[in-house]
Amino acid sequence: MTTTDTEYLAQTLHKANALKAVLDKEFSALKEQDLTAFETLQAQKLEILTFLSSDDLLERVKAYTENSDTAAANLALWDEVMQLIAECRDLHRRNEVLISRKLDSIRGALQTIQSTDALSSVEVYDRLGKIRQGRSRQSMGDA
Repeated sequence: MTTTDTEYLAQTLHKANALKAVLDKEFSALKEQDLTAFETLQAQKLEILTFLSSDDLLERVKAYTENSDTAAANLALWDEVMQLIAECRDLHRRNEVLISRKLDSIRGALQTIQSTDALSSVEVYDRLGKIRQGRSRQSMGDA
C-alpha cells in the first residue's frame, strides 16, 4: 500500500468522524431552533456525504483490501469507517425524528388556529368564572 492509499483511508476516516460531529451539531441546532446554524451545517454535511458516497472511494477500498500484504490493516481501518457510518445513520435517524415531531406539533398548532369548527371555539370567562355570552353586554338601562 502506498502513502497515498494510507492517506486516502485516513481521509475517509476523518470525513466519517466529521460527519458524526456535524450530525451532533445539527441535533443541537434543532433543539435550540437555530435555523441559521442548521442551514450552515447542511452545506458541510453535503460536502462530506458527497465524498463518502463517491464511486472512487468504493473502488479504492476494494483495491486496498485485495492486496494480501496490507489487506488485514486496511480491513481493520475500513471496519472502523463502517462502524462510524453506522453511528452516523443512527444520529441521522435521531435528527429526523426530532424534525418530524417539531413539524407535527407545528401542523397541529396551525390546524387548531385555522379550524372553523364551532366545537373548537374558545370560551371566555368573566371575573366571576361564568361563561361570557358573546360580545354583546347588557346595557346599563337593562340592569
